[in-house]
Amino acid sequence: MCSGNFAKCLGITLIPLAIICVLCNILLFFPSGTVAEQSSDITNEVFYFGGILGSGVLMIFPALVFLGLKNNDCCGCCGNESCGKRFAMFSSILFAAAGAVGAGYSVVVSCVAINHGPKCFTQTNTTHASYPFIDGNYLSNHTLWDLCEGPGDIITWHLTLFCILLVTGLVQIGLCAFQVINGLIGTICGDCCGCCGVNNSYISNVESQFISILMYANSSGNY
Repeated sequence: MCSGNFAKCLGITLIPLAIICVLCNILLFFPSGTVAEQSSDITNEVFYFGGILGSGVLMIFPALVFLGLKNNDCCGCCGNESCGKRFAMFSSILFAAAGAVGAGYSVVVSCVAINHGPKCFTQTNTTHASYPFIDGNYLSNHTLWDLCEGPGDIITWHLTLFCILLVTGLVQIGLCAFQVINGLIGTICGDCCGCCGVNNSYISNVESQFISILMYANSSGNY
């Protein structure tokens, strides 16, 4: 598979992941699927927009760039046909790095949110949501979950959505890292109308000659 085709596959994969992250971040604004009476009842990390900005908007641009690499104009510069494609592959490295930074931001925000736990109503405070947990102690001690009395099953809601953001962000970082490597290969080898700068007509000539040799060998064997 040539560098352009591989980048297109990565772009196709990144777009739905970015949409998932945006949706998860939006759902976090509705604790347990309900509308919060006041914004202070929503977990602070939700307002950092890790899923919307980090793994969402900043990931859409690299994905669109990756999708366009295969169809990028192969007309070269300075007499070199593969020059244009090499520059496009090099620029994709920069966009991949930007996407990895955005996804990394989402991962950090998700880790902090999981460690802090959700804001919820407790027996001592039924009007204003607060953080009843300390340093992620609720993760290993489920009996502490009883401290939260609402809204709904807020802990499961919080953990599920932020874990999705965490895992999706890590996958995005991995895909962007693959594109950095792929972009380096495309920049060094080239990917213009063929793999690694090899012209398709040349490949076709080699294939036709190889087939002719096989046919000649086969006909000679029959005699």
